[in-house]
Amino acid sequence: MEDAVQQKVAELEERLVKLEQKGKKLTIVLFSGDFDLAMAAFIIANGALAMGKQVTMFVTFWGLDVLKKPSFSTSGRDILEKMVLMMRPKGPLKLGTSKMNFGGIGPRLFRFMMNRKKVEPLHSLVDMSREFGLKVVVCQMSMDVMGIKKEDLIDDIEVGGVAAFLSESFGSNTTLFI
Repeated sequence: MEDAVQQKVAELEERLVKLEQKGKKLTIVLFSGDFDLAMAAFIIANGALAMGKQVTMFVTFWGLDVLKKPSFSTSGRDILEKMVLMMRPKGPLKLGTSKMNFGGIGPRLFRFMMNRKKVEPLHSLVDMSREFGLKVVVCQMSMDVMGIKKEDLIDDIEVGGVAAFLSESFGSNTTLFI
């Protein structure tokens, strides 16, 4: 009887260790290329990193716009890929807002107001989060569909698919979709 109790206690302790490890991980899916939503994603990521959490951001579809370099060559791509790349913003300084974009004036207005209130700008939040250990995984399928190459994106990111996302998500106790 005592052995059964000890075995049960050991099983519960093992489950508790696993739960505690999961509690240290956050997964964020960024599939929006809107300035305000990207700001939210990177503010949350930086906050979690500051709290000692391990954070992985899986970036897919329009979210890839946040990670694009300000300029890159479109040579070697078909006409549809070139059109998509020309029509989409390149990097955090070129993103529109989800509401009140006003033909591109909205993001400038928000950046001005944020600067007045000493809010860290998006491009700085991206850099800061990576310095603090944010793991960025970009979606290979989205890159293929949109004609984006790894060299079009900022450095030090990983490329993966749905299995990479699910692996991170299953190991986290929280997954956010932004």
